[in-house]
Amino acid sequence: MLLDGVNHIAWISKDVARLGRFYAQVFDAEVGPTRPHGEEPGETMTTIRIGPRTELNIVTIEGSTEPDRQTPMWGRGRIDHVGLGAATAEAFETIRHRLVEAGASDGHVNDFGGALSLFFRDPDGLEGEVLLPKG
Repeated sequence: MLLDGVNHIAWISKDVARLGRFYAQVFDAEVGPTRPHGEEPGETMTTIRIGPRTELNIVTIEGSTEPDRQTPMWGRGRIDHVGLGAATAEAFETIRHRLVEAGASDGHVNDFGGALSLFFRDPDGLEGEVLLPKG
């Protein structure tokens, strides 16, 4: 393979501070500074580092209604949800506990054969999944 994973995932948010707090509290993510982004006034980007080589690039755009759009699974458009890999079994359990505490998940773990899976919904309504490969 010529790639070694995902560098970043970008999306639009209405409240990057709230989103940054969530990813920091649940996943020990590192939230970077908010900076102007693009050529339009009122557009910013904040980087949230969620892994050794993976970031969330969170953009805010004044007046954008895109962050308000949420529909059921498989009705969200081309990209439906984000799957995040837990570093260890202990990390998976820590994340599970924190997601339940945050009210972002009911804590149910799915066994998909090759991996354990835990779904969550972040403060923006984006659905995510935490996976732990088995074996």
